[in-house]
Amino acid sequence: MKETSILNYIQNAKKNKQKLLAILLDPDKILLKKLPEVVQKINESNAHLIFVGGSLLFKNVLDEFVQIIKNSTQLPIILFPGNAIQISNKADGILFLSLISGRNPEFLIGNQVIAAPLLKQTTLEILSTSYLLIESGRETTASYISNTKPIPRHKPEIAMATALAGEMLGHHLIYLDGGSGAQYAVPPEMIKMVADNINIPLIVGGGIKSEKQLNDAFESGADMAVIGTAFENDINFLKQYEL
Repeated sequence: MKETSILNYIQNAKKNKQKLLAILLDPDKILLKKLPEVVQKINESNAHLIFVGGSLLFKNVLDEFVQIIKNSTQLPIILFPGNAIQISNKADGILFLSLISGRNPEFLIGNQVIAAPLLKQTTLEILSTSYLLIESGRETTASYISNTKPIPRHKPEIAMATALAGEMLGHHLIYLDGGSGAQYAVPPEMIKMVADNINIPLIVGGGIKSEKQLNDAFESGADMAVIGTAFENDINFLKQYEL
């Protein structure tokens, strides 16, 4: 994996029809002393990547958090930042997100302008990502903090058109997300409509709480699924799951 870039790894997986699984770890929700045990469970699973981040970071432990993970795994560590200051050069890469489902300029381009000079000084691989928040049954931290309205879950055509615009803007990845703690997962019909109309890798996360929902996401066209809350609640969640 480390012989190639993270983006090439994801693109090649899509080309070869290999489904990828990422585990999202939130520094606010996992104690540092428990982190090695959590990462060991990830190593024992079929996960391919580790995402690190959250909408809010109340603890100033990002560097230490990422370093502990790095000491415990060979999997790529990718930052999934909630704002412009959630940057650590200890990670391998960062999702450079533009929240194109909303109309808040701070999350479309404002935070990116602040982060860009900082990122330029790091060795992080920059993964340009169109980020789409999808209605998930209740307001999530991501929608509240970003002050944006999610795409209605019964409007797959809006998600498709938005994702297509992101691809045409030159972004490398599309991310459909219900948000942390989502009540419902992204609808399979929405995933399928987006997947059928774009050529770049599609990431889906938020609200995936069962193996069935995970399989539904993959079968509908997701190239990568992200598990967060379900793994936080039960670190054995993926023990029996095979891709």
